[in-house]
Amino acid sequence: MRPKEKKSNAKSDDARSIREELAKLGAPRVKVDPATVQAMKPETRGGVFSRPGWLFELKYDGFRTLAAGGAGEARLFYKSGHDATRIFPELVQAVAALPFQGLILDGETVILDHDGRPNFQKLQRRGLRTRASDTAAAAAASPATLFVFDLLAFEDFDLRPLPLTERKKILRRVVPPDAGWIRLTDEIPERGADLYAAVSEMGLEGVVGKRADSPYRAGYSTDWLKFRVDQSSDFAVIGFEPIHGSRTGFRRLRLAAYDARGRLVYAGSVGTGFNRETMDQVRARLEPLRRDTAPVAVEDKKGTIWVDPQVVVEVRYKEWTEDGRLRHPVFLRVRDDKTADECVIPGVEHEREEEVRQEPAKPLNFTNLDKVFWPGEGITKGDLIDYYRTVAPWMLPYLKDRPLVLDRYPDGIAGKSFFQKSAPESAAGRIRTAPVRSEGSGREIDYLLCDDVEGLLYLVQLGAIPFHFWSSRIGSPDRPDWCILDLDPKTAPFDHVVTIALAIRELCEEIAMPCFIKTSGGSGLHILLPLGGLLDHEQSRQLGEVLAGLIVGRLPQIATTARAIQARRGKVYVDALQNGRGKLLAATYAVRPRPGAPVSTPLDWSEVNQRLDVGSFNIKTVPKRLKKKGDPNLPVLSTVPDLERSLALLSEKL
Repeated sequence: MRPKEKKSNAKSDDARSIREELAKLGAPRVKVDPATVQAMKPETRGGVFSRPGWLFELKYDGFRTLAAGGAGEARLFYKSGHDATRIFPELVQAVAALPFQGLILDGETVILDHDGRPNFQKLQRRGLRTRASDTAAAAAASPATLFVFDLLAFEDFDLRPLPLTERKKILRRVVPPDAGWIRLTDEIPERGADLYAAVSEMGLEGVVGKRADSPYRAGYSTDWLKFRVDQSSDFAVIGFEPIHGSRTGFRRLRLAAYDARGRLVYAGSVGTGFNRETMDQVRARLEPLRRDTAPVAVEDKKGTIWVDPQVVVEVRYKEWTEDGRLRHPVFLRVRDDKTADECVIPGVEHEREEEVRQEPAKPLNFTNLDKVFWPGEGITKGDLIDYYRTVAPWMLPYLKDRPLVLDRYPDGIAGKSFFQKSAPESAAGRIRTAPVRSEGSGREIDYLLCDDVEGLLYLVQLGAIPFHFWSSRIGSPDRPDWCILDLDPKTAPFDHVVTIALAIRELCEEIAMPCFIKTSGGSGLHILLPLGGLLDHEQSRQLGEVLAGLIVGRLPQIATTARAIQARRGKVYVDALQNGRGKLLAATYAVRPRPGAPVSTPLDWSEVNQRLDVGSFNIKTVPKRLKKKGDPNLPVLSTVPDLERSLALLSEKL
């Protein structure tokens, strides 16, 4: 026992000494919540330099990771904020073994090959294995290493305001050389050009330069700069060109990125750099995301299958051309650690528009009212405006204070369309907006907020047909109002959707959880469980996944949680992954750009039976229905469930 006591006393002395040093340095005495930390990110630059007052490090090819804990505890977070604790048990064990409490380490998770080089493909495969049995086997076969380069917190001290050199001094006292799967990164003072030359010769990814006196600030900063050996950027996949006669692979991917005003714009395509395994994996991930039209304004690309912009890929290229296209693009990898919000046109990572004095808005002038938006039914833009004006009293309670994303069809559903997140210039004085910081990119997006009829009709005048909104409101963006289960049939019969919906209602009754239902406006149904702001987004997603798993267990012949369409085998997809910060849902009473002009419509549970026809709820029938029946879903906005009781009953089911 004596040796252990001496060791414990030594560590206690170390902790006391570090506390005294931090107090001298003026580190704030405040407990840092790792779940709220936003990573500091380097801006991309060309022309590496050597300069006094700068430190230069290798740029590792991995997942940016925040590791929190010590003294027997550990949690891992990706830069996006998603929890990665269960994926890398070896890193959890190594962080927990550190003898100090309240640590927050910033670093890069990588998997090294036999030559000691980062192997991103192996790391990516690790990231997809989330079951406990799989992660344990993967950790033994391909262990990860966390290369740590910064220390953000120690016990109840916040180190972020301190200069980088002081943070690194404390870091070297916290992480020993024999810390298992945790390693400290090496830095070279001043000689950035020499390090870059060595990195280029070795074929590594690049160099990161950091001001030695820089504090740690969230988001992009010119105090940190990255210099890539090859120019590359991240892009959202918006479509793919299939191989004729094949259900796997593709010829090329269509790409897009956000411009400085938050608009998703076309960036060209990439058709090289793939192997067969990667092509099949990417195709399987894109299949569930199919949509009828392109999510951006783009010239006709015959044969392209368009998808929602959710999958992110990194692409190497020679240059970004004047017409906004990639020259000589080559696919590098899928970025599971990044979101589409982080895909911005090179050079505008956090470009902000200058503030200008806004003149009062002129009266709204409706134009092109006779333009046909639904050719098959002869429904015009004027008809769409009349519809939204009529349903506004029922629709606005759902829209109020909730960030919106537009899907604009200026020439109707047969024409080009594009997503728009950031408010257009013409919004000034007409509709309220609010800047929201994107957790992925670190930049602010000026989201639209629709509070009144005038604002709603202004958006329709822009050619917006459907509206997509957040599950949370601008005043509490991390507290969703509901948890959603999206029942997506694809090729499954609709009566199976009804059966599953009723099974979910039965399960909710068993756990005393209220639930509401609406049509999606497509072929499926949306089930909403009111949360009353009691859970955060991650907890809401976990609740949805548990419920989806139980339902699949009860109805394995017709229900599945497999995302890939091929893997569903004709079953209904019970999707809980639409829960999350910034995740979008078709707004209640939104018209969808499909034949028949269907509407996402609240239902009474008595209507959910084998006679249910979702196509009967459309732009012509819903206004009459509302005046006659009202809205059965309105309580979803105000109901506060007894979650403690419901979760206790749910745990018994597990």
